[in-house]
Amino acid sequence: MASSSGNSSGLQNSGSEEDLQLLMDQRKRKRMQSNRESARRSRMRKQKHLDELTAQVGQLQSENSRILTSITITTQHFLNVEAENSVLRAQVAELSQRLQSLNDILEYMNSANGNGVFGAADLHLQGFPDTNNSWNLMYLNQPIMASADMFQY
Repeated sequence: MASSSGNSSGLQNSGSEEDLQLLMDQRKRKRMQSNRESARRSRMRKQKHLDELTAQVGQLQSENSRILTSITITTQHFLNVEAENSVLRAQVAELSQRLQSLNDILEYMNSANGNGVFGAADLHLQGFPDTNNSWNLMYLNQPIMASADMFQY
């Protein structure tokens, strides 16, 4: 019996080693499967991140294009306003010069008569309206006034 129990204990040891080997193989397969699953999730996260970055690039390119268009339109509007300002400044300069000339003429006319008012006959000869009305005479010696506010549209 000793020999048979020795044989059976030897069988039990080898069975136990096989069980241990099977358990280790099972754990190894489980770990490999877990690693594969982890790698798959990592690849999926990378792909998702890449897709998000690609979408963001498209969105930023679109926004950049929209901003460039807006800048172009604003620049064109600025150039148009600047050109209009130049024209208006030239008109103001010309009108200011005309106003100064008219004021110089009035000053000359007022100083030539001595008292600042022409007689009715003098004015009628020079093509001025009827001066028999005293209201008309009141405005003849007044300087012409203008301000930049008058030239606004």
